[in-house]
Amino acid sequence: MGAIRDKMKADMELRGYAETTKKEYLRRAQNFVAHYGRPPTELGQTEIRKFLLHLVKERKVGAATHHLYVAAIKFLYTTTLGRPQVVASIPWPQQPQSLPDILTGGEVEQLLAQVTSIKHRTILMAAYGAGLRISEACSLETADIDSKRMLIHVRGGKRAKDRYVMLSERLLVALRAYWKAARPRGSFLFPGTIPGRAISTGAVQRVLQKVVGRAGFKKRVTAHSLRHGFATHLLETGTDIRTIQRLLGHASIQTTARYTKVTERHVGRTKSPLDLLGTKQGQVIR
Repeated sequence: MGAIRDKMKADMELRGYAETTKKEYLRRAQNFVAHYGRPPTELGQTEIRKFLLHLVKERKVGAATHHLYVAAIKFLYTTTLGRPQVVASIPWPQQPQSLPDILTGGEVEQLLAQVTSIKHRTILMAAYGAGLRISEACSLETADIDSKRMLIHVRGGKRAKDRYVMLSERLLVALRAYWKAARPRGSFLFPGTIPGRAISTGAVQRVLQKVVGRAGFKKRVTAHSLRHGFATHLLETGTDIRTIQRLLGHASIQTTARYTKVTERHVGRTKSPLDLLGTKQGQVIR
């Protein structure tokens, strides 16, 4: 895509898109253009629809991948090329509203115990203990840890939003043990193999999948499962959903409600109005 690719990347940078989002959008847009072997300026709605049908019918991509392609192509035409009319009628795919697999507290303990690397274990502890996206945990800087106020400063989260989250006492102990053992150089708390850069999310995810395989979990476990667990376990212990929203960095309460779902434990604790019949509470029922 050449100059168009560079402009698309710059457009996303100006809007504060996360590195992972920029990488995925560029990759999907390039796949679309490569499919036809022609610049996107020569392609229109017909080509886009045929390409998306090819993904769904022939390549059998899932709803999440389909959604990512639509998002990337819409951004390319609406923002970078300034031709929103081309993609105005391209529909967003329906995504199944399936409940995520939630790890129990015991399973989280088991998972962390299987990680032999103190560096990777501490990153995963941060993801669960503070509800961080794995990219946020990997890019933490030493200055982000405020042990006096027991806070973590999460910088440049989704949509370039900063926020503060709690620093658990157990996580602080783990961070100090890691610091003593690793003595990381530079500003990043978890530096990667390339000097001046943080550890990649891919490196942590690969370690996690090996651990999940060894542990024999039947549930589908990813790095994001730890963030799901953080939110769900807080909800189960009575934390207000508005507080969880702020900790997760969600702009909308609806996002938090979809993210945390309704746990089985909450459902089991909810009283049926039938059980209130004949009680003082039941007297208000008409």
